[in-house]
Amino acid sequence: MKTSAKLWLIGIVGMLFIGGCTQETQNSISRSIQNWTGTNGVLDVYAGEKLVKRFIKIDKLSTAYGTNDNRPRPYRYGYGYDDRNFNYKVDKGEKKVYFEFSDYSTSYIFYENDAN
Repeated sequence: MKTSAKLWLIGIVGMLFIGGCTQETQNSISRSIQNWTGTNGVLDVYAGEKLVKRFIKIDKLSTAYGTNDNRPRPYRYGYGYDDRNFNYKVDKGEKKVYFEFSDYSTSYIFYENDAN
């Protein structure tokens, strides 16, 4: 079988497999591919209507899980650069940091920075 025919067959089998999955499984596969390829994520944190914190160059956000019960916890965490002057660039003195935020009490927006 020619290489192009093999690739075509693999593509069809892959589409059938993904098409047969639930929406949740499809989303999980999509996130794992996105996490593997990486993103240029931005997390903006607000106090009311005011932007108070921005983290840039985030690869992914993760949901915390309990050690003993393996149940999701009500917060997310990740690693990113603390963008102190909100200019979407890593400037001198802006370090990569670990951060956590609550799902319940934190007003935030997470998005991909396609400008840089």
